[in-house]
Amino acid sequence: MKILKLLTFFVIVSGTIFARDNDTPAPVFPGNCLSYQITGPQVTFRCESEINVMLKLCSPGIIRFWYEQGEFSRQNESFAVVNDDIDNQLTWSVTEQESGYELYTTSLIIRIKKRPFQVRIYDKYQKLLLEDYGNEGFEKVSDTIICRKLLRDGENIYGLGEKSGKLNRRGGRYTMWNSDKPCYDINEDPLYKSIPFFISSAGYGIYFDNTYRSTFDFGASKQDCLTISAPGGEMICYFIYGPSMPQIIEKYMQLTGSPIMPPVWALGFSQCRGLLTNEQLTRDIAAGYRTRRIPCDIIYQDIGWTNYLQDFNWRQGNYKDPAGMLSDLADNGFKVIVSQDPVISQNNTIQWKEADSMGYLVSDIRTGKAYDMPWPWGGNCGVVDFTNPAVAGWWGDYQQKAIRDGVKGFWTDMGEPAWSNTEDTDRLFMKHHLGMHNEIHNVYGHTWDKVVTEQFEKHNPGQRIFQMTRSAFAGMQRFTFGWSGDAGDGNDVTNGWKRLRYLIPLALSSGMSGIPFWSCDISGYCGDITDYEAMAELYVRWLQFGVFNPISRAHHEGNNAVEPWLFGPDAEEACTNAINTKYTLLPYIYSHARQTFDKGLPLMRPMVMAFPEDKETHNLDTQFMFGSDLLVAPVVHPNAHIAEVYLPEGEWASFNDPFTRYPGNQWIAYPVSLQTIPVFVKAGAVIPMMPVMQYIYEKPDAPVWFTVFPAANGNSSAMLYADDGESNDYKKDIYSTTGVKCSFRNHDIRLLFEKKDFNGGYNSGKRNTGVRIFTQNAPESVTLNGIKAKKLADTRLQESWYTGHNSAAWSYDKKNAILWIRFPETKDTSDITIKFSR
Repeated sequence: MKILKLLTFFVIVSGTIFARDNDTPAPVFPGNCLSYQITGPQVTFRCESEINVMLKLCSPGIIRFWYEQGEFSRQNESFAVVNDDIDNQLTWSVTEQESGYELYTTSLIIRIKKRPFQVRIYDKYQKLLLEDYGNEGFEKVSDTIICRKLLRDGENIYGLGEKSGKLNRRGGRYTMWNSDKPCYDINEDPLYKSIPFFISSAGYGIYFDNTYRSTFDFGASKQDCLTISAPGGEMICYFIYGPSMPQIIEKYMQLTGSPIMPPVWALGFSQCRGLLTNEQLTRDIAAGYRTRRIPCDIIYQDIGWTNYLQDFNWRQGNYKDPAGMLSDLADNGFKVIVSQDPVISQNNTIQWKEADSMGYLVSDIRTGKAYDMPWPWGGNCGVVDFTNPAVAGWWGDYQQKAIRDGVKGFWTDMGEPAWSNTEDTDRLFMKHHLGMHNEIHNVYGHTWDKVVTEQFEKHNPGQRIFQMTRSAFAGMQRFTFGWSGDAGDGNDVTNGWKRLRYLIPLALSSGMSGIPFWSCDISGYCGDITDYEAMAELYVRWLQFGVFNPISRAHHEGNNAVEPWLFGPDAEEACTNAINTKYTLLPYIYSHARQTFDKGLPLMRPMVMAFPEDKETHNLDTQFMFGSDLLVAPVVHPNAHIAEVYLPEGEWASFNDPFTRYPGNQWIAYPVSLQTIPVFVKAGAVIPMMPVMQYIYEKPDAPVWFTVFPAANGNSSAMLYADDGESNDYKKDIYSTTGVKCSFRNHDIRLLFEKKDFNGGYNSGKRNTGVRIFTQNAPESVTLNGIKAKKLADTRLQESWYTGHNSAAWSYDKKNAILWIRFPETKDTSDITIKFSR
């Protein structure tokens, strides 16, 4: 009898139906609609077969659809949705007709056919957005739930988070099941994260609020059919109307929460390797960066830094004085991030007994004891049950030990939990506090990341968290940042070019699906590096792509070192220049990071998001917009001398050579060398930049240079955002902005700077502000608020960025064709006019 029960349980939790012709459950459809009832923002339609359909009006553009056989109930509250009462004053307006119903919001019209029940959604201008696939809008077969919608000709699909393959998901089939896939191939699925949210070019998005092993079919089985299915849980889908991609993303964030902002230093460069787990090596790497004048802010310690998993004690013999090491590194501008794994090793006797006795480990339904999890290192382990509320404080106390020593944050690794893939069905016998593993698997890492962040903030009130994770679920942006996991070619490390190429759409899909702060492993992680000269070109190109990730980290498996200077002098020079570029762009990057917090917009933006009317962008996944004004087209092919780049409408300047201009709406062949990153700037753009520093905050009074790429005529604007960079005051809207309005008329330029403080603002100290304009002609005059600025020799002005706070001055660098203007930062409006001779 016990064996029979276990076999029955296995069939249920695996979501597999072993069917014979005579006992296959009959599919259930809603059939005809029998009645409806309005309760505030909810309207419920009762159909045949006891199918009930509830529509909740979350906001004028967000509607929750919940299909249920019988009464509405769910095992667990949503792990992702934190607010679906966005506008709780709304009520439905329903008009009943003989054939159906019409429901209205200020943005949408929903038409429901009665016989049989069928849904169509229109915008307020009667444009059809989405409709059920005939009579098969909802189907239930035993515990399996299925939703089908019509895919129209020309409709493109984007999103689903960190998925490999092409950016446009149309024609593909994808699975949500967090899986550890080292050295994953370019079309491998599933991977580490499950984000069941996608965006349609028709102007809507769908979030499927279900944690089971769901499947999304975008026309792979039937060309004109979009199918969402899961072997259990609830059929709850949020329809999100844009119509633009940024609007859809912003509304998705309203549902699932705003992304946390990283500490400002997290946007610099960082270094890691698999066996970077000892004090001397850490000190040597830090010295290597500083002596070579290559900027770097973070050094990671991989999982071997601990004595045991996961006691947060420094490994004896590897670290002589960890607190002293951390203090010395901090004095030299380095922050240290350490790895966590979500398990307790059985060899870790004290902590194991503690966790086991208190019921803090996931149990095995077959034995009632802690599940015995094979682990890649540290021996067999117990899996910590982060769905148990009692675990949070216990884990928080442990992780705080490292913070007290001087560690600045965490890197949560192996949270699938590790070696858990679709074929690992034994894991389905795990029982968590909140349910069986088939329901919890996809949110296991999510519950861990939640504990890590909430406990960090509890122990360190007001301090901003750094946490980067591998395994996650929708809503992860509230707690953590993401990285791409173990990419690269493990068989031949030099053969990773396709892996690099396909990281671009993977990154872009992540950003538009709620993973805006993202990183890859620069170098590819997988494979032994035996010939650094042979690897040099690929490493450089990987790093040149990586510096245009919001978070930039060089990392590789084992003891394979991937510091830039190991790949030869040419590679070191190219890498240094690339890293320098990121550091000069910090004000631009951090200002866009605030946009991410406010609206969810990623820094890495697909071309189709920025230029949706341009059909050339709809399947373009080899380049991206970095923020609003920079176009980046990484070189991802070996021995390249030409990069094929598509420039949308407008005029574009080469970031590397601002006087080289290109008209838009065309593909160009852009010449490249190993040193070249193809980056382009919109003509007229104003990009806030700063001097290169070896680490962020090395010079707190460093100037900001508003770099102008002039246009013939027209207007442009930019915004500089500033806060303290380390606290959570940004969540209280304590910050300052400097708005810039720029006008170009007959070659003259006018710049209007206006600073605003919010809730007391942020005091950046006494510093100069600069304007840098690329112009081949020296100006006739420069005035600040109507008063002529003093002209200085170029060398004198360059020497005075950290002095001369009381006066405006300018100089013209004829050799580099740059006009420099220096003026003191002030709370008053600054009006600068530059006139050129006719």
